[in-house]
Amino acid sequence: SAASDVYKRQTDMLRKQLFTIALCFGFSVAFSQEVCRPQTMDELLQLIEQNNKDLKAGASQTEAFKWQARTENNLPDPEVTYSHLWGNKEGMGFTGEFIASQSFNFPTLYAQRNKLNESRFRSLDAQYAVSRQQILLQAQQACLDLIYLNQLQTLLDERLANAEALSRFYASQLEKGATNIIETNKIDLELLNARNEARQNEAARQAKLEELAALNGGVPVAFVDTVYRSAWEYPSDFEAFRVEALASLPEMQALQSDQAAASRSVAVSKQQWLPNLTLGYRMNPSSGGDRYNGVLVGISIPLFSNRGKVKQAKAERFYAETKVQSFTDTETAALRQVWVQAGKLKASADEYASVLRQQNNIALLNKAIQAGQISMIEYFVNVTTFYQSMQNYLQLQNEYQKAMAQLYRFRL
Repeated sequence: SAASDVYKRQTDMLRKQLFTIALCFGFSVAFSQEVCRPQTMDELLQLIEQNNKDLKAGASQTEAFKWQARTENNLPDPEVTYSHLWGNKEGMGFTGEFIASQSFNFPTLYAQRNKLNESRFRSLDAQYAVSRQQILLQAQQACLDLIYLNQLQTLLDERLANAEALSRFYASQLEKGATNIIETNKIDLELLNARNEARQNEAARQAKLEELAALNGGVPVAFVDTVYRSAWEYPSDFEAFRVEALASLPEMQALQSDQAAASRSVAVSKQQWLPNLTLGYRMNPSSGGDRYNGVLVGISIPLFSNRGKVKQAKAERFYAETKVQSFTDTETAALRQVWVQAGKLKASADEYASVLRQQNNIALLNKAIQAGQISMIEYFVNVTTFYQSMQNYLQLQNEYQKAMAQLYRFRL
């Protein structure tokens, strides 16, 4: 019947819609699982280098600047002119002039400009490398902070579990009349503090993940590492490390390329005193059928247009040389400061690790307070000291790792 046909069509349509929704949901789940798969620090840095929009814009801008430099060494446009002249008396007829010409600089100047462009290209590449290093260092520091926050979350979860267990114990003891409300309230306050710190730490973790997602071009990331996997080794010989770092830093490479370009610019400015040349073809037709053909040769001596440019180029060369020396001094001082700081952080972290390796006695404290062997004050003093020491140790490790990342940023 008609009603059954309508029902069948509606059923088929509903089945197709459900299949489409299920298929889309399956793709969505698969995509989200791929995006949110936990990544290592190296994998995250590779993703950010691929997806970061500032780096994409920087690469495009670098390419545009290179093309701009290339166009500055192009030949001028060829020139074609024609003039047609009539006589002022009958019978004079007409005469005309056709000229096709090409102007160009002295040939050796083009070779010098090509060499100048090569130095400029190296400088542009190094400037892009500086931006890349800054973004990857920011991402690396965020990853190191996440490792610290993940470690701290584990510690806070342990503290929260201990507080919850102790709260349940004292609640049962209060019902039996074996304790008083004052001690129970102290335990409940410890439980409240533990929950609050765990929430705040989780909020800090989410903020770091959002920072990484922004660096990753808006694509969410997942990072759950709790162990520092870096291969950095504290450099005991600062002078040897300084030489390696300065030679590898893209900032230094950019300044050295600028210095080479400035030196090459002096040679170009001197070459520009050479005359400019013009070659062409000239033809003069007339009404009598006569025609003159010839060659056009011209020369332009830059008596005024190049005045002061050599002095300008030499001043720019001096500026570039001074910038290299200034950066060397400034960066050496900055590297030494971070190197000294990293050494002190390493020593402090090693001391904490040595002491804390033998001080994890939370389980013993829980048994002791439940058995009535220690007072509530003794328990809180010991527990607070232990957790504060652990947090200090984790923070020292984090600061040491970030200092080492700053020292070895030239390896990114």
